[in-house]
Amino acid sequence: MHSHSKNTSNSNPIVLFDGVCNFCNTSVRFVLAYNRAENIHFSPLQSDFAKQLLAEHNLSFDEMNTVVFIENNKAYTKSSAAFNIAKHLAYPWRILYYFKYLPNAITDWVYDLIARNRYSWFGKKNQCMVPKPEWRKRFRE
Repeated sequence: MHSHSKNTSNSNPIVLFDGVCNFCNTSVRFVLAYNRAENIHFSPLQSDFAKQLLAEHNLSFDEMNTVVFIENNKAYTKSSAAFNIAKHLAYPWRILYYFKYLPNAITDWVYDLIARNRYSWFGKKNQCMVPKPEWRKRFRE
């Protein structure tokens, strides 16, 4: 598991994502649709808010080629982040959480393959996604 702890409290889990990546933005919209509890918040990695959170968890923005999921004072990266996000989704998507029991060497290899190729496979925007008005309360800049 890839996790990093910090001492302060975060009341809601938050996803830090690549705001210019089409695949990442589609994934955020997917989580928004299936996180029925509406407890997950979001921030693009390019934002000052995300950079501050990364620093608090001893993660470097310059090395970010991953989604980051922060929950209960722990920061998860790569496949661990994806699986921990899945536990907050509605059935049947919640089942993806149990893939966390597969070896990290395998799940992170798949994650890294997608991360390395995400711009060439799915494209890239010139600026970060602007959330719909009904989603704005769940975004931090």
